[in-house]
Amino acid sequence: MPKLVSLYIRQVLVGFGLSAVFVTALLYFNIGNLWHLVSTSPMGWVAVGMLFWANGVVFAGVQFAIVVMRMETSEDDPHGGKRVPVATNIPARVVVAAPRKQGNAGL
Repeated sequence: MPKLVSLYIRQVLVGFGLSAVFVTALLYFNIGNLWHLVSTSPMGWVAVGMLFWANGVVFAGVQFAIVVMRMETSEDDPHGGKRVPVATNIPARVVVAAPRKQGNAGL
């Protein structure tokens, strides 16, 4: 199995594990009276399943994105972006090639 696929599967499992902890905490602390709503409804298990699945997808995506963004590559030599601009205060003469405009001096 390629390394990227195994990394993705591991991060999906971590994300769904975090989702299980999150949904359990939501139900345990009765946030928004969620435990009462779920326990008194005959279809409460569907709501818990949907909550677990949706949060699992989000947490798995975020977990995988964090791991991918933290990957780094080491390069021996820098390829740019470290150049220091040279600032000079020497004025430069600029020649203008446009002819002078002859206007009416009497107005």
